[in-house]
Amino acid sequence: MASSDTRTQLLDAAERLFAERGYRGTSVRAITELAGANLAAVGYHFGSKAQLLAAVVRRVIEPINAAQCAGLDRLLARTSQPRVAELVEAFAGPLFDVITEGDESSAQTSQLIMTILSDPAEEMRSWNGPVEDLVRDRYLAEFQRALPDLSPPELWFRMRGLLAVTAVDRVEISHRRPVTGPSPAAGEESRRFAITFLAAAMSAPPTRT
Repeated sequence: MASSDTRTQLLDAAERLFAERGYRGTSVRAITELAGANLAAVGYHFGSKAQLLAAVVRRVIEPINAAQCAGLDRLLARTSQPRVAELVEAFAGPLFDVITEGDESSAQTSQLIMTILSDPAEEMRSWNGPVEDLVRDRYLAEFQRALPDLSPPELWFRMRGLLAVTAVDRVEISHRRPVTGPSPAAGEESRRFAITFLAAAMSAPPTRT
């Protein structure tokens, strides 16, 4: 097996196992056995298990981040004061765009996103870098302009809510077993439902203490 193929096999195996078992429940040995590689391959190609996790997550998240940035760029090109619903669609929409009902690969990616959000391992919260921080900060700034009465902690809480709702929906859609074979239609329907619901949730009055 060529070096580049080994790297891809390790990424594929790690994505599957991290999604199924979480970070701490996945051993380097299990990854290399599933990938058909020797035990030293993770260190050779990635440096460590944590760095392999970062590579796995970025492979999944980078296309979503790129779509989120492109959506925000298009939105700001049309208006300097986007509405909350428009921001929600630009942010959450890409999370639904790649879902296919009943597709095994889509289900695995959806489960990995859920694991990223819920796994207590510190490595699951420290994989991100400047690109991911930039996407988050751009959207936080635009939501803050649209929702000036929200405190920064409550705004960030609601942003995390956007991610949680879309992640749960992704998993549910991906694991459906349609009679006629895999279909993206359910993802589009859930996308519309979610954007309506999340725009209303984001726009709710601030919590009063």
